[in-house]
Amino acid sequence: MQIQFNTDKNVTGSENLIASSTSLISEELSRFSDQITRLEIHLSDEDGNKDGFNDKRCMVEARLAGMNPIAVTDHANTHEQAVSGAIDKLKTSLESLTGRLKNY
Repeated sequence: MQIQFNTDKNVTGSENLIASSTSLISEELSRFSDQITRLEIHLSDEDGNKDGFNDKRCMVEARLAGMNPIAVTDHANTHEQAVSGAIDKLKTSLESLTGRLKNY
């Protein structure tokens, strides 16, 4: 599973954020690693330099082998929280999708 990070002009993609996010993603999505070929993580700060409530956005696009991509988005006060929320949403979507596929 390949993981690619993208940030907007208002976000500095620090090594610490990328390393902790990669570790969380690998751990949380390990059971789906056979189906996921690539993950694209898009981090943005919707208010720019201003402080705002839930202005950090994380969009995760999962490319699945032989299937259409799945995209989820989460907003939070920090990028770490947004990544965690988006991964939880993606996990729920993948569990639902793989559950439906097993029924056929």
